[in-house]
Amino acid sequence: MEMYVGKVLCFPQFSNISCNQPPWNEVLLVQIIFFSVSLLTAALNLLVIISISHFKQLHTPTNILLLSLAVSDFLMGVLMMPVETIRNTTCWFFGDLLCSFYNSLSFTITSASVGDMVLISVDRYVAICDPLHYPTRVTERRVKVCVCLCWLCSIFYGSLIVKDDFTKPGRHNVCLGQCVITIDYIAGTIDLMVSFIVPVTIIIVLYMRVFIVAVSQARAMRSHITAVALQLSVTQTTKKSELKAARTLGVLVVVFLVCFCPYYCISLLSEDLFSGSFLSYALFLFYGNSTLNPVIYALFYPWFRKAVKFMVTLQILQPGSCEHNIL
Repeated sequence: MEMYVGKVLCFPQFSNISCNQPPWNEVLLVQIIFFSVSLLTAALNLLVIISISHFKQLHTPTNILLLSLAVSDFLMGVLMMPVETIRNTTCWFFGDLLCSFYNSLSFTITSASVGDMVLISVDRYVAICDPLHYPTRVTERRVKVCVCLCWLCSIFYGSLIVKDDFTKPGRHNVCLGQCVITIDYIAGTIDLMVSFIVPVTIIIVLYMRVFIVAVSQARAMRSHITAVALQLSVTQTTKKSELKAARTLGVLVVVFLVCFCPYYCISLLSEDLFSGSFLSYALFLFYGNSTLNPVIYALFYPWFRKAVKFMVTLQILQPGSCEHNIL
């Protein structure tokens, strides 16, 4: 927000340094859309959180990772989207220190989401490529430890990347009433490597391996004669289940890459090469990933649809509902 003569000021008492308030009729539609998407994102991810937390059948290593991802997406809908809307469409009245905290929180939640995607890829890699050792290597306890470490590292990283903002709040603001997210070239390069290039490389390499093994397993299962198939029916059922989970989580990863790539490509190639509208679309797509994730669960996971039905019909409030067969 720049200063213009004749415009409504964010802080009239500080007319010399105050930003201008954008006309409400120009930003109202944008605010309605973003707040609606924010509410939808929070509601859908809350359903995922309640489903996995409540039903004991869903307490599996893979679902714990989905729960962690849903928590980061829920925080994105509750905190990041509304604040981002306020930050870009109206004056910032919450002070420079809260602006710095918001900047730190944005890096924390984003890196936690990326970390969850990497853990999901590792989980599918072990499940498909080393299925015999999967139950012993990927246990609930180990996954919970990995998730906790992921969030702790994300909090540390989010605080470290904007540490200068906490020592000198508002140093990038050109006028009073702004909240600017700006990091120097070195920090930006580090963030690009840590939050995008390295994890995306790991995800792509692991899923390429998973895809190759999954195709070979699918062909092997189709080639079994009836007698052998009868003897190995349990094993085949397990393999089919794992392959289906791999395909579903593969869709999740592909959507993640499609939503995150445009924003980070702008960071990589420099924002000066793109118009403000393109950057806005990339940012909307970036946040929209959190909305799409629970939609993917609803499309591919029958247990999620059953759990939502239980919640809508209030059966979840009945005693012993957590023991219900949801799979």
